[in-house]
Amino acid sequence: MASLVGCELRDGIAIVTIDAPPVNALGQSVRAELLAHIQEIEGRADIRAAVLRCAGRTFVAGADINELGKPPLSPVLPEVLEAIEAARIPWLAAIHGTALGGGLELALACTTRIADNKAKFGLPEVTLGMIPGAGGTVRLPRLIPMSEAVEIVTGGKPVTAPHALAIGLVDRLCETDLLSAAIAFATELAGELKPASLLDRPCRGAEEVDWQGKAVAIRAKARGAEAPMEALDALKENLELPAREALKKERQRFLRMAASEQAAALRYAFFSERNAGRSLTSIDSVPADLWRIGVVGGGTMGAGIATALLLSGSEVRLLERDTAAAEAATARVKDMLDASVARGAVSRDAAGNAIDRFFASPDEAELISCGLVIEAVFEDMDVKRGVFARLDAIMPKDAVLATNTSYLDVNVLAETTINPARVLGLHFFAPAHVMKLLEIVRGRDTGGRALSTGAALAKRLKKTSVVSGVCHGFIGNRIMAAYRRDCEFMLLAGALPAQIDAAMRDFGFAMGIFEVQDLSGLDIAWAQRKNTASARDASLPYSRIADMLCEGGRLGRKTNKGWYDYSSGKKTDDPEVTRIIEEERTSAGVTVHTFTDEQIMNRILGVMQREGQALLSEGIAESASDIDVVMLTGYGFPRHRGGPMYLASHSTDRAEGHQAARD
Repeated sequence: MASLVGCELRDGIAIVTIDAPPVNALGQSVRAELLAHIQEIEGRADIRAAVLRCAGRTFVAGADINELGKPPLSPVLPEVLEAIEAARIPWLAAIHGTALGGGLELALACTTRIADNKAKFGLPEVTLGMIPGAGGTVRLPRLIPMSEAVEIVTGGKPVTAPHALAIGLVDRLCETDLLSAAIAFATELAGELKPASLLDRPCRGAEEVDWQGKAVAIRAKARGAEAPMEALDALKENLELPAREALKKERQRFLRMAASEQAAALRYAFFSERNAGRSLTSIDSVPADLWRIGVVGGGTMGAGIATALLLSGSEVRLLERDTAAAEAATARVKDMLDASVARGAVSRDAAGNAIDRFFASPDEAELISCGLVIEAVFEDMDVKRGVFARLDAIMPKDAVLATNTSYLDVNVLAETTINPARVLGLHFFAPAHVMKLLEIVRGRDTGGRALSTGAALAKRLKKTSVVSGVCHGFIGNRIMAAYRRDCEFMLLAGALPAQIDAAMRDFGFAMGIFEVQDLSGLDIAWAQRKNTASARDASLPYSRIADMLCEGGRLGRKTNKGWYDYSSGKKTDDPEVTRIIEEERTSAGVTVHTFTDEQIMNRILGVMQREGQALLSEGIAESASDIDVVMLTGYGFPRHRGGPMYLASHSTDRAEGHQAARD
């Protein structure tokens, strides 16, 4: 087996290189080899300093996630870091790519740090239901201000190299040859007195942190996830305990949390996203060229798709019905790019470069040179069929044609073309340039080239892709429509919108189903209900409450009234909605009873799980984990709960375990 850690000597400077592709994770073998090199270097008088670097595209990007939740394997990371920190010579971390989790903890144990100017640094353990377990909560606030440490540790988001330099996380940045700069820096360090270990320094600026205010804000944002609050508590322990005692407490907390149900659910979510749409990897067809992509329709969704494509580096040709509509589409795209700049997602230069690659026109000839065209017009079958028939007539035979429909039958749309193999669904989620989920809809005749194009596009856009077969609403909207319908039945049975929404928020959703409807607009689902009314089974129960709101012009936030009243500028319960619900209860002759929050969530989860099982049985979804990925990334299902299908399988596992214990 090839060595994962190498060492060479240059003029008294040891260069230790971790080479464990793809991300130089700190698995047991890497830790063991690294510790052996540290010990060997420590015993050599001719070595004056050491540079710790990584081969490949990144510095250490974290621990080996496959080891998490399992018994620790020796040597554990704290042992390795203690050896570096206690070394007689200075160690310098030379960082490129990302230094995340254990990678950043490794860098913190070094005497000093140098990085290239594109590197990123973070402690994302909270996103996996844990806290740093090798000194991250102890060393970090002794190197940078405590307020910055709180943001990094409890938020889990990485910081850029310039920010890292500004707060003291790194000592120098390098724009050219990182290794040469690191060796020169290490040579400087070798001639100086080695500074005190971080563990022997006080925390920086801890008195400036509003701990109570931080706790309130973090708890609200976490929505039931335990790790962010545990991370805050670990940081606060630095004020009460000596550093080395805080290290022990941190490790105990880390091991306890790594074995928790939330951490198990979050690891499942991580691997599910990594494996989503796995069938696409077996397709060997060559995808269409994605340098120039066409979009038909410049409304909110079309403009969002265009913005996403532009930010990925593509040129976009957008087709609208006339010049005025094309100008309006251009304005929407510019506004979306400006908003991306305002929230720090892209630089002003990148946004300017993106808009230079955007062309909106009523001339359909502009689309002919595009390898892929995405239709994003109004959700009406006749309108979309007309678009596809025209695209089939003008586009080259090897161009791929995609629809962004949320509900309509992709097979029926494909029938308008001579070659339905080049047609697929690409269901983006609004806002398309922000949301990370992309449902790739495989039609009855969708061919390999179209599917490989969808896969390549998802990768280019850095989106998580899930493959769906054709049915009304595909995976996500079909499940949402089912539990939305059942929530409306609960209104008939005695619940109220505010109670159902509160139960969902307490479970971990950012918003309840009625709040979501008000935000997106009640008219969207109303249009779908009207379109499918002729196919509805009259023998099945049907709630007219939502229809009555729409008929009364209550379409949600856009009209200041929906399930709630927004006319005062904030959301309030509306007695008129309660009156409509009560009248419909009387008309339906139902027996009204009270619901607990637990009963509400059990019903919602039950509907999600039954609909998910139906999707699997019908072959619409490829796996239960794909269904969970859709719900987690597209519909706000709380990530620390794993997903509805995960909960179904694990509740069964727990029940079987309890039964086995009784037997």
